[in-house]
Amino acid sequence: MKSKFFKAAFAVVSACTLMACCPEKENNAAHDAAKTAAPATEAAQQTKDENMNKLTLTAEWDKVFSKSDKVEHSKVTFKNHFGIELAADMFVPMDTSLKVNGKFPAIAVSGPFGAVKEQSSGLYAQQMAERGFLTIAFDPSFTGESGGEPRYMNSPDINTEDFMASVDFLSTRDDVDPERIGIIGICGWGGMAINAAGIDTRVKATVASTMYDMSRVTANGYFDSANNADARNEARKALMAQRTKDFKNGTYDLAGGVVDPLPADAPYFVKDYYAYYKTPRGYHKRSLNSNKGWAASAGTSLMNTKLLAYADEIRNPVLIIHGEKAHSRYFGEGAFEKMTGKKANVPAKLDATKNWSKTVGNKELLVIPGASHVDLYDNLEKIPFEKLNEFFKTNLK
Repeated sequence: MKSKFFKAAFAVVSACTLMACCPEKENNAAHDAAKTAAPATEAAQQTKDENMNKLTLTAEWDKVFSKSDKVEHSKVTFKNHFGIELAADMFVPMDTSLKVNGKFPAIAVSGPFGAVKEQSSGLYAQQMAERGFLTIAFDPSFTGESGGEPRYMNSPDINTEDFMASVDFLSTRDDVDPERIGIIGICGWGGMAINAAGIDTRVKATVASTMYDMSRVTANGYFDSANNADARNEARKALMAQRTKDFKNGTYDLAGGVVDPLPADAPYFVKDYYAYYKTPRGYHKRSLNSNKGWAASAGTSLMNTKLLAYADEIRNPVLIIHGEKAHSRYFGEGAFEKMTGKKANVPAKLDATKNWSKTVGNKELLVIPGASHVDLYDNLEKIPFEKLNEFFKTNLK
């Protein structure tokens, strides 16, 4: 009996070692290890789980923005280090002016939090591809067309890894220069992007657009209104009660997407979200925010893990972009202050004719006059794409 356990353990360890040195053999190694280590019933269950993780990708153009005739579009997939397969839209520019030795600079894009790649991230990716960058917009783990069970979960660790996996994918393509890769995170994925830049030195330039720090808002409430131990303890109790309920029922309750119908007394930023996610402007059938939202217990990890822990050690350039009227602007200001040690000190009233910015070293905070949080999802008159173009051309060369 003892030798059987040793044999099973050795098979699993060998599989893990093989995956680390030879990623292309991952599927075969995992299958062989499971076959040696597990009884027939467990092996059958694993086969079932593997089949469940096979992605179904839509062939038609189903974005909320128009297709560009300046880029070539295709669907791609790649795995992160947790074995979750991610789905992405790839945009290859017809403009080859930024190619050096046959290789493009590249950018990976994701967000907003609870959105899908057919929404804002795809728009950003297509716009940057029109400017000469090979880009991908990916669905994070557990959402959209990407894999991961249970559905509609999030994790600061896994979602940071999603960005790193996108860099894995891009850096190994024959048409991409691995020394010229950047990332863009929108809304909650702005914080994830900065978090990824804090660990992944291959990321040469990072943009966080209309960012949230999701761990801060989960633990402290909006505008840090619940930033005390008692409030957090009550939130923990509610989350744990939800986990118990979900486990007992064998299903995961959903928290609901953007409120619908919209109450007349809803805060302005909720109305801002509604105008995007719940109308033809931005609605998508796979979007969490457009439909039934995240799993109600999905905030567990965010309550217990702080993003941006090493943001002050990021050595490569970071650009944070916010709207003057964005309710979320304090997240960007906080991230800027964390990275630079300097107060943002955004003026109470901006000159409506020009963007406001503050630069410390290679970190910049850019504020767009009159813009709201959601304006930076899709408003081409507000999103400073030429600034992004300049930023990435300067730092991915």
